[in-house]
Amino acid sequence: MSQEIRNICIIAHVDHGKTTLVDHLLKQAGTYQAHQQVEALVMDSEDQERERGITISAKNASFRLGDVKVNIVDTPGHADFGGEVERIMGMVDGTILLVDAAEGPLPQTRFVLQKAIQNNLKIILCINKVDRSEVRNSTMITDTVDKVFDLFVELGASEEQCDFPIVYACAKDGWVTNEDSKIEAILDGTEKSDMKDLYGQIIKLPAPAVQDSSEFSMLISNIQYSGFVGFLAVGRVLSGKIVKNQRIIRHGVDSNQEPKKQHFNVSKMYVFEGIQQKEVTELSSGEIGLIAGCEDYEIGDTLAAEDGKVQDRIAIEKPTMRMIFSVNTTPNSGKEGKAIQSRELHQRLLREVKNNVALQLANTDQSDQYYLLGRGELQFGIIIETMRREGLEFMVGRPSVLMKETDSGKEEPAELLTIDVPEEFSSEVTSLYQQRKGQLVSYENMEQQTAEQRVKLTIKIPTRGVLGTQSIFKTLTRGTGILNSITDGYIPHCGFMAHRRTGSLIADRTGKATAYSLFSIQQRGMLFIGEGHHVYEGMIIGEGAKENDLNVNPCKPKKLTNIRTSSSDGITVLQGIKKMSLEKCLEWIDDDEWIEITPDNVRLRKKILAANQRSVRKEDRG
Repeated sequence: MSQEIRNICIIAHVDHGKTTLVDHLLKQAGTYQAHQQVEALVMDSEDQERERGITISAKNASFRLGDVKVNIVDTPGHADFGGEVERIMGMVDGTILLVDAAEGPLPQTRFVLQKAIQNNLKIILCINKVDRSEVRNSTMITDTVDKVFDLFVELGASEEQCDFPIVYACAKDGWVTNEDSKIEAILDGTEKSDMKDLYGQIIKLPAPAVQDSSEFSMLISNIQYSGFVGFLAVGRVLSGKIVKNQRIIRHGVDSNQEPKKQHFNVSKMYVFEGIQQKEVTELSSGEIGLIAGCEDYEIGDTLAAEDGKVQDRIAIEKPTMRMIFSVNTTPNSGKEGKAIQSRELHQRLLREVKNNVALQLANTDQSDQYYLLGRGELQFGIIIETMRREGLEFMVGRPSVLMKETDSGKEEPAELLTIDVPEEFSSEVTSLYQQRKGQLVSYENMEQQTAEQRVKLTIKIPTRGVLGTQSIFKTLTRGTGILNSITDGYIPHCGFMAHRRTGSLIADRTGKATAYSLFSIQQRGMLFIGEGHHVYEGMIIGEGAKENDLNVNPCKPKKLTNIRTSSSDGITVLQGIKKMSLEKCLEWIDDDEWIEITPDNVRLRKKILAANQRSVRKEDRG
């Protein structure tokens, strides 16, 4: 069976067209029935994936090319979800590396390519978006291929890996060609094309490598849940075969990372057929399948027969950031959602960690608070939004980086920023990140066919220097800048770094905000709330113009008298209310503040609610 299977994944930087390409690979291979209605970006099945336009978790599907079955895995392209890429590498033998013809290899391209080379995968280079106006009649395609080749050499690829096949694609329109000389003819409509050239390269990829053993062994790379059969272990059968109802062993680890065995009977087995799952009674070596029968699966466990080989656990790069999660202790607790207790919060976070090996959970010195360790603000934001949509109430603190103690002193994680901006904004952007201890590595003028000249900046900066800068960056570049980053090892600690230079406007009592009171408060800063908003003591209602905090009364009503004048009875107008989304709150908060998360609202508050128990001076924060 292994000779009739190809296991591949598709990897790229975010928004280079992976999921769109997978759509056409499935459609043109005849995966769907003629009458079947299929949405675009079918692999982005989660609500937040469709809303944000990104892939968050790795997905499996399959299609057939004649007698060959192709299992394909679509992976995330954002650096925060690099753990999803790392854990699926052991499932595949080849990969399609997708690169935007205009943007070239970006930070996440480097990360995913490095993992593919380390796993000795056969790589197909696919240059996508060759239809872009700035690409046509330019040297961009050739330059991009050269840059990718240089990246292969830099990352230590073997001669065989460097001899990679190249295809040129317009995933949006569903075509691929092996010859760059045909691109213009295809775009002009004088020549037709489809996905056949890419299918031909996929067939040439190696068949699944099978370990020298007749006993069943499978490494769990993913976990799914079914309401009918419970948890399903997803992985590739590395040796032997397994049949339904067979008794096998789960080789896992306990809380102390000590080996642990668990025997169970296989109740159901499935394989991927298109985007669906098909029940089977047998799985053979080389196949990617799903196995039910145990409720305690963890990613990295080995499922094996009695004498089957126990595989090495999946190695994932360690987290670089952490965020504190707490039960909701505000006066509003339980009014807008389910106010979970510490045990329920712990169990919910454990479930998240179980399904994502890039996350870790740690205790704090408070019994109702926990640290979630991960890769970045976006990853934390996705988890928070998921829990919020489940109807849960809780609080989170400001993200912070994880320091490392070495013989030479304290070190902190660093990031490599790749910034694409119009030239007129380059000095302001460079200044922003240099103030946060960043170092400009390269300044490159980009080839353009438009009047606007753009430049590509590469900056190495401590991770602390990137936190909370997304909104500032968008403002500086008038929304025209593109910012990408990826973790780049550790550097010596860079010393103190200011987070926010402004203070908070804080409600000093509970009640409903009045327009009369807010009108006078808005002279002191920028408001986050409007008239009629329910507030409580310690809730943050705006950003102060000065660096110290300010306690204010937003509930003061206008005194009623029997005297009326035209000047005193005018309409009260509130100006410039700033709507704070979850992402903006994560960027804005300081160490002495919480974000209150409920299904209906996202609020900001001080950790100490009582005004007479907290200082308003900036130097006393934290």
